[in-house]
Amino acid sequence: MSSSLQQKFIQFLQNDLAISTAELNVALRRQDPLMGQLHMVLWQHGLISLNQLNAVFEWLEREASNPLDVQVA
Repeated sequence: MSSSLQQKFIQFLQNDLAISTAELNVALRRQDPLMGQLHMVLWQHGLISLNQLNAVFEWLEREASNPLDVQVA
């Protein structure tokens, strides 16, 4: 995941799913760079519900379908 996409993803987690900075820090510390994706680590540690995990998958799918999300002023 590119750093700009990861920033958008973290903002989504905090703003839309109300994941706290502390919870994100726990997941980021436990995330295995080769194996674990952040959303799976959050779910595995009980920091997001199954419904929230589904919302994450929907967000990721939307982002994948709009890779050049250009903002027009």
